[in-house]
Amino acid sequence: MSVAFRRESDEEHLEPKFAQPIPPGPNLVTAAGMAQIEAQAVRLEAELGAASDEAAITALKRDLKYWQARRASAEIQPPASGAKVEFGTRVRFLLKGTARTVEIVGSDEADPAHVRLAFTAPLARALMGAEAGEALDFNGAEGAIEVLGIEVL
Repeated sequence: MSVAFRRESDEEHLEPKFAQPIPPGPNLVTAAGMAQIEAQAVRLEAELGAASDEAAITALKRDLKYWQARRASAEIQPPASGAKVEFGTRVRFLLKGTARTVEIVGSDEADPAHVRLAFTAPLARALMGAEAGEALDFNGAEGAIEVLGIEVL
């Protein structure tokens, strides 16, 4: 039967909802990242307690399961030294002559629109271990990155 002849309430043609995939590798977080994970779990637990709609309850349980797993596996990292690029640092650099700044954080803290990159991102991996003044190869280009400064978050 054509979809045109189905009622709006028919659920068989709805897109399935899948759980958010857990990023592979260790769950490294900053202290602020751990607080964000905890806040998400607490918020979802409160919403779940107040929810009455079955679809909303299912979605909340799915999301809560993700944040509980992330809370359980979180490894809070010690503060960075600031001597080199590492987890928990803000890095100022030139990328092919353009000034940029990124913060290297955990996967759940990452927000590229706000210059927060996961430590697993290619640019973050290229920067790791570099010191101020160092030139780095990136994306097949020699000396594409020049590290200008490093700050501890």
